[in-house]
Amino acid sequence: MYFAALLARTEDGWEASDTELDDVETLSDLADLAREASPDDDTVLVLIEQEDAWFGVVRIDGEDDPRIYVSDAAAAARSSYGEILLTAELLGKEPGDDGPDLDSLDLDGTEDGEPDDDDDDTAAEAVPHSPVGDTEILDDLGVSEKELRALDADDALNSIAEALGASEVLETVR
Repeated sequence: MYFAALLARTEDGWEASDTELDDVETLSDLADLAREASPDDDTVLVLIEQEDAWFGVVRIDGEDDPRIYVSDAAAAARSSYGEILLTAELLGKEPGDDGPDLDSLDLDGTEDGEPDDDDDDTAAEAVPHSPVGDTEILDDLGVSEKELRALDADDALNSIAEALGASEVLETVR
């Protein structure tokens, strides 16, 4: 089960809104959705969690590029919402680096059909079972890198909201 919410910082404190990500296909779409929640270019946090598996935080500050943190890249990679967050840059890949170019391998169709065990290792290395992204994304808001890395996926968003002083507004949209 997924949960996604927007937390927009305003003059009066944090405002939360439940959000549907069904129409969001790219990180750019997600950033646009977040910017719509704050017409004054204030900080907006997009909080996403898949129950007991992973959580992600996207921070939008005005027109700046989104800052992203994902608690478990491999778990998020198996999720359609997680795939939105896991950009090539976030995973440390060069744009267009999707693995070997099959056309350059000169395959003639007579190869043994058994997969090579090394292929599985390469795929696992591509998306680590660890946090990725900007670990200092919430430092200035009261959640240190150490605290962020220590959060459990099952209670992370509540812990973040509590540190921000926004737990009550988040709970209203949960």
